[in-house]
Amino acid sequence: MAKSPITCHVLDSSLGKPAEGVEIRLQDFTPASVGGLDTFNPLASGTTDADGRCLNLLPARDSTEAKELDAVLAPGIYKIVFRIKEYFEKTNRKCFYPWVEITFEIENATEHYHIPLLISPYSFTTYRGS
Repeated sequence: MAKSPITCHVLDSSLGKPAEGVEIRLQDFTPASVGGLDTFNPLASGTTDADGRCLNLLPARDSTEAKELDAVLAPGIYKIVFRIKEYFEKTNRKCFYPWVEITFEIENATEHYHIPLLISPYSFTTYRGS
């Protein structure tokens, strides 16, 4: 199965299960011009599936859709935002972090970037996956 050049996997470490239904937003970075403000711009959004994965955030590189939309990523700085508060609220749990923002840099646009996130109501951790 062809997949997005950026994928993620969210696991609820407090339950030892995948986190289904987490909203994800991908943004790209635009540095400020002189005297201006740096900004992150919306690029894509998705939701984790029953396995806690989001494999279709962007069209697969080899898909017709990617070619038509010119969706191949360029080197640069990106941010992925995981909206975890809503996930915890669905199971009547409070959490300290309403969302988790992970800023990362793509140096080689032909590589695959996988961003796993382990969450609990009062902590999170991440790493670059494969």
